Order: sequence, then structure tokens, then C-alpha cells
Amino acid sequence: MKKTVLTFGLIAGVMISVLMDSSLLLADKIGSGHSMILGYTIMVASFLLIYFGIRSYRDNNLGGQISFGRAFSCGILIALITTVCYVATWEILYFNFMPHFMDSYFAAQIHKVQSSGLDPATTAAKVAEIQHSQQLYQNPFVNMAYTFMEPLPVGLIITLISAAVLRRKSPVEPSAATAVANP
Repeated sequence: MKKTVLTFGLIAGVMISVLMDSSLLLADKIGSGHSMILGYTIMVASFLLIYFGIRSYRDNNLGGQISFGRAFSCGILIALITTVCYVATWEILYFNFMPHFMDSYFAAQIHKVQSSGLDPATTAAKVAEIQHSQQLYQNPFVNMAYTFMEPLPVGLIITLISAAVLRRKSPVEPSAATAVANP
């Protein structure tokens, strides 16, 4: 399983990293809403390699049979490798090339709260909470944790679907089936 997981995980990791780099060039031009849609589309496209990784492992290593648990294990490991590649790419880009990228995101969140019509005390509390998150985001470990949680749910969903679709039990041998039917 190790070779399959590494191969498909790294291919998906390179794919998600390259596509993320490319999409960041468009982020200012297409706006934050479309940028999020593009980002999650990229994640889904990259995580589709989970399906192909599980299928390859089933067909090439297990003789065409795989349990849900083993398929899930294979898929989640591919998802984790892909997610680690995504996080590593983001950390390099964010801290070395785009340290103020999230400032516009946090500013938009603050503007949204301020224009929501809430009472001043609630508005001030929510703005303080957003500003605290903005400060936390500058810590590389917090940044990594937030970034890790972006693609992982997508990978988990695709892993669950792929494991369910690709599971195949071993065929029942005719002599065993006859023995059970005629005790």
C-alpha cells in the first residue's frame, strides 16, 4: 500500500499545489466568492486521485478485492499526503511572497460585521474576535492548522465515497456456498 499511497498522494499533492499557485494569480481579478469556488474545485479535482489510487491498489495489489476499511485507509493516507503538500505550499507562499494576502479577507469580514446592523457592543465584540483571529493567523503553527482544515474535509468525503464505491468482497466459493445451502 505504501508505494500506491506515496505515488498517488504526491501526484495529487503536486497537482493541488500547482493549481493553487495558478489560482492565486487570479484571486484579485475574480473576487473572493469566485476564488473560493475555484479553490474548492481545484481540491476536488486533485482529490479525485484518491479514487484512482484505491482502485489501483485494489486491482494491482489485492487481486481485485478490497474491504471498505482497507480502501478507506488507502484513501485517507493519500488525502493526508495531498493535504500536507497543500499546507507546505501555502506556508511558503504566504510567509515569503504574500504576507498580507489575508488582510483583505479579514477587512471584508470586519466590514460585513460593521454593516450588519448589530448593536455596538456585539459589533465591537465580533470585530475584536476577527482581529484576534488575524493576529493568530500570523503564527505559522496556527496558520498551518487553519490551512490543514481547508482541504481535509473534501479529501475525507471523497475517500468515503471512493471506499464505498470500490469495495469488493471476495467471491464465495461454490463448494462453500453449497455446504451452507445443504447442511
